[in-house]
Formats: sequence, structure tokens, C-alpha cells
Amino acid sequence: MKLRAFAGRLALYVILSLGGLLFVFPFYWMLRTAFMGMDGLFQIPPAFVPKSFELDNFVEALSSNPFGRYFWNSTVVTVLSIAGVVLSSSLCAYSFSRISWTGRDKVFGFILTGLMLPFFVVMIPHFLGWKFLHLTDTLVPLIAPAWFGGGVFNIFLLRQFFLTIPRDMDEAAKMDGAGHFRIYWNIIMPISKQSLIVIGMLTFLANWNDYLAPMVFISSEKNYTLMLGLTLFQGTYSAQWHLMMAATAIIVLPSLIVFLIGQRYFVEGIAMSGVKG
Repeated sequence: MKLRAFAGRLALYVILSLGGLLFVFPFYWMLRTAFMGMDGLFQIPPAFVPKSFELDNFVEALSSNPFGRYFWNSTVVTVLSIAGVVLSSSLCAYSFSRISWTGRDKVFGFILTGLMLPFFVVMIPHFLGWKFLHLTDTLVPLIAPAWFGGGVFNIFLLRQFFLTIPRDMDEAAKMDGAGHFRIYWNIIMPISKQSLIVIGMLTFLANWNDYLAPMVFISSEKNYTLMLGLTLFQGTYSAQWHLMMAATAIIVLPSLIVFLIGQRYFVEGIAMSGVKG
């Protein structure tokens, strides 16, 4: 029995290790390409380790285009979107979980149907609406939606966590004269730190790595985000793959740092939210 248990655990570790290598390999290939010269990218058989590490690729990649401007645009979009998502989604979740009003659960159920609508479905109506307001080719269409609800999934996740908080805390605060906003800001929000960090991390990753929405709404290079800036390395007949991968490696770093720092809160936030309906 012990030998069978050991063999089963060993097989599990082998499978998980192979799966981990499979998912890490694209990241390794990106770094390998970033350190190679253009002449070594298409050699057959391919070299898994560069013969010489071309560190100048990173300098050339960042200096060939105004990546400082693109970095600023992505930072503005990401930071303001995180603030909007955390505030607006938490307010909506508080209303759907802590305040009793007629038709609350039916309205929430109707809102959940929005999870079945991908961005591709509403992309054209969104574009036409922002064009009517003369706000296309600005950062407003990338930021403003975060301040109006913050996303159906975020509302759902926070609502599930708010439902786990005892109602006795609300009643005690009301006896002391606190209103709904005071309860929301001074009681619910501090308790919900882990869930709010989860929402912030997901919003950061979604906005920092977003390519489709900026491509739809942004047309001038001065308003490009980092993801759009990467497309400048690809021309009509050729592409500077080594420079593109060098720039991509630098752009990916903030996402890795945020995830490594916040992964503990991410797991705790998901676990504490539960599936209570």
C-alpha cells in the first residue's frame, strides 16, 4: 500500500512538472528570442540557447519608439480603471447584498446574464456611442466603463463575499447612528481587503495586457498603450521579432511582479468569497 501510494504521488509530481514546463516554455522562448540577433531566429534546427546574448536589443527596442509615452498611457488607464472598478463594483455589491429592496434578487439575476455577452458582441455599439460623444482616439473609452458598475463578474465576486459578513455588524452600526455609506466605508470595505485585492489584480492584468479595446478606440500613436506599441515592430513585409520580444519581456515584468506579490491575497480572496447564493 505504501509503495502504491508513493508511485501515485510520484506520477502526480511528474505530470504536474511536465505541465509546468509546458506553460513556462512560451515565456522561455520569448526570453530566448529577446536575447538573439535577427540572423539566428530562423536557423534550422533552432537554437534553444543563444550563441551570444544581445543586450542591445532591449535598448534598441525601447528607444526605437516612444515607449515612455505608451507606458504612461497604460499606467493612467490601469490605475484609474482599478480605482473605478474597486469603488463602483463594491457599491453595487453592497446594494445587492446588504440592502433589502423590492426585486433585488431578480435584478441581480438579470445583470448576471451580462456574463454571457463577450466584448465582441458590444464592441460596435460601444464604438458608435463613444464616436457620437466625440471621445474616440482618447483614453476615456478605456477608463470610463470601470466607473459605471466595474463589471458583472466583479460585482458577483464581491457580493458573494459580502453575504458571508454577519448582519449583526450592520445592526450594531445602525444602533450607533451609522448610515449605509458609513457601514459600507468603515465596516464592509476594511473587512473585504482580500476580495478587493483580487478585484484589483484581475483589473490590472486585464487592462495592462488589453489589446482589443485600445485597437478599437485608439487611432493616433500618441495615445497608444503598450500593447499597441508592440505592433509597430511588425511591418507589411517583415517583423523585428527580436526587438518585439525584448519589449514584450519588459512589459510583462509588472504583471509578474504584481502576481508574485499578491498571489497569497488572490488565493485567500477567492477562497473567502465562496459560492453562497
